[in-house]
Amino acid sequence: MLKAGVLGAGHLGKIHLRLINQSDKYQLVGFHDPDEKNAKKIVKEFGYKYYPSIEELIDAVDVVDIVTPTLSHYKCAVQAIKKGKHVFLEKPITKTIEQAEELILLARENNVKGQVGHVERFNPAFMSVKDKIENPMFIETHRLAEFNPRGTDVPVVLDLMIHDIDIILSVVKSPVKSINASGVSVISKSPDIANARIEFENGCVANLTASRISLKNMRKSRFFQRDAYISVDFLEKQVEVVKMKDAPKKPDEYALVLQNAEGDKKQIYFENPKVTQNNAILDELETFADAINNNTETAVSLEQGTAALKVAMQIVSLVERG
Repeated sequence: MLKAGVLGAGHLGKIHLRLINQSDKYQLVGFHDPDEKNAKKIVKEFGYKYYPSIEELIDAVDVVDIVTPTLSHYKCAVQAIKKGKHVFLEKPITKTIEQAEELILLARENNVKGQVGHVERFNPAFMSVKDKIENPMFIETHRLAEFNPRGTDVPVVLDLMIHDIDIILSVVKSPVKSINASGVSVISKSPDIANARIEFENGCVANLTASRISLKNMRKSRFFQRDAYISVDFLEKQVEVVKMKDAPKKPDEYALVLQNAEGDKKQIYFENPKVTQNNAILDELETFADAINNNTETAVSLEQGTAALKVAMQIVSLVERG
């Protein structure tokens, strides 16, 4: 079991503490939170050990789970990596691209592993179809959330859209060619609604929309590829897979057959992949433990977290320029 400590005991930090504590791949050593009043409350309620300083916690563990505000990710990670500790960083990886790239170099120099918490990679709906997403040529995503003051200190692109950016970069095996984006601030000082169009060198186009002032929650992505349409509902954890194949000469009377202008006939059929329910946060933390113990690649590497941040920051820049 790897000795793990959590930095940051806010809403998400408390979830991480609970899951690491129940995992058989980690031994929860304790946590640090700069809010001493909040820390004492957590100690009283759950009995986790509180470390009064970041340095003391880092010295006591093998793995540092950084669930602090994004602004402090870099500082916390540098301290941990320089002491030879593996780091799990919540998304986005850091505040700036330069910081993220420095962490990549530091991790290599100190021979430690890092993983970024892009939790939607572990969403059971996405996991059930990711192997069926092959060379998509058009992608459409909608990530809409009801207003919550928590998270409004950063643009909606870094708060919400970055989830979909990471998913798209994981399935489109081609460099980004160009990005167009627009957005608007409605209630926050930073943009609350944003739309981006990402074009890849292989011709794939992704259209992303994110909002944190919606009347209802929605987290849907649709992938269109040759002879297939795949829909992933990250919120409801449901999938739809519609495929086409050449129609037989004598199709079944109930078969759904389409004919194009050239006279080619295609039969439509539906697949129902099994969605196995899981705890995505626990899965991402445990795959990190596996990568450390087996000396394998992490599920979402620091490099991949940085790639998502680069695209997100370009979108933020375009939105801010109007």
